[in-house]
Amino acid sequence: MSDLTLFYATNRKHEGANRWRPKRYGKSFSADGMENLRFGRLTVKADDAKLRAAMASSSAGGPVNGGALGSYLTGLAKKADIRAYAEKIDPTLSEDGQPNIALGSAGFFADLQQVMMGGTDTVIFIHGFNVSWESAVGSALALQVALNRADGADPAQKVNVVLFSWPSDGMALPLVSYKSDRTEASGSGYAVGRAFLKLRDFLAGLRDRATGAVLCGQDIHIACHSMGNFVLQNALSRMDDHTPGNALPRLFEHVFLCAPDVDDSVLEPGQPLGRVHEIARCVTVYHNRGDKAMYISDYTKGNPERLGTNGAARPAALHNKIHQVDCTPVAGIDNDWVQHSYYSSGLTNLDIRHSIEGLALNDPRRSRRPKGDMPNVWEIPAKG
Repeated sequence: MSDLTLFYATNRKHEGANRWRPKRYGKSFSADGMENLRFGRLTVKADDAKLRAAMASSSAGGPVNGGALGSYLTGLAKKADIRAYAEKIDPTLSEDGQPNIALGSAGFFADLQQVMMGGTDTVIFIHGFNVSWESAVGSALALQVALNRADGADPAQKVNVVLFSWPSDGMALPLVSYKSDRTEASGSGYAVGRAFLKLRDFLAGLRDRATGAVLCGQDIHIACHSMGNFVLQNALSRMDDHTPGNALPRLFEHVFLCAPDVDDSVLEPGQPLGRVHEIARCVTVYHNRGDKAMYISDYTKGNPERLGTNGAARPAALHNKIHQVDCTPVAGIDNDWVQHSYYSSGLTNLDIRHSIEGLALNDPRRSRRPKGDMPNVWEIPAKG
């Protein structure tokens, strides 16, 4: 058996008498408000043989079956040992006006820094629509296990995942729950933006104290899935409201937009995600023309064409940091066209891993290949 640990931040309401040792988190906002964030860590005990079997199983064109990992780990999440970082804060006063304040984020960032000092990159994961707390934990742990795969180019590179879980209601009511989740995703984006601003301030403090200090030298990335991209869209708006100057802070190395349930024009200048390149060195969109979840969003919800279906409407209009990868040949392998979470499996997950390792976009060790004549458009072809 192995202990798997997951860092998390959430604006969900805790369940149980003790908010610092909750039983789980529910489908509504924190009682302290939608922007209130609880930071914590949780641990589950996993069977090594079952993890190895999922890692060896083929999916999305190669080894590592994220779906099998997620299903198994979601079940374990029901018995997770959850420990939130305790706080001492007066909600009637601003944080700057409280001399004896104790923030959960301070302990969270300090512990995360210690993990990263061991040569570990961090990926902040924002889940999508219709996801319960347990499913969010299972998906984040599956991504963490998958990204620590043995077939990467650099076996020394380790990856730690931080889950941001927002109150996606976890109810399979196609129209009602979708509208509810989209409203909650909008509000949760402000909470994510607040968390990013806290990260900005923490990193600025490290730089101020850098004389004589040893910095970890590792990178932080973001991976958003489905409607989690809409959460990020609203987070950028919040960051812009509280950032001086004309540019957002560059906090991240990579932003991975996976099966994004947002408009296909959203990355163009002047659009809601048109400045996402400012917060990272590279932005990658993973899309699948056979993703049925995107068609449901498009046609039954009255949305415009989705970025997660055919990619950007006008790739030539995007900033040169932004690239898109067509995963259709591998996301639909074995006739599994329902697959919406291909980011955690096979060759798509390996491509994300290679980006974390720092491989060049055209490195021959990657699975992606140029698609057409545009320098920012790629495809992951099926092998064989």
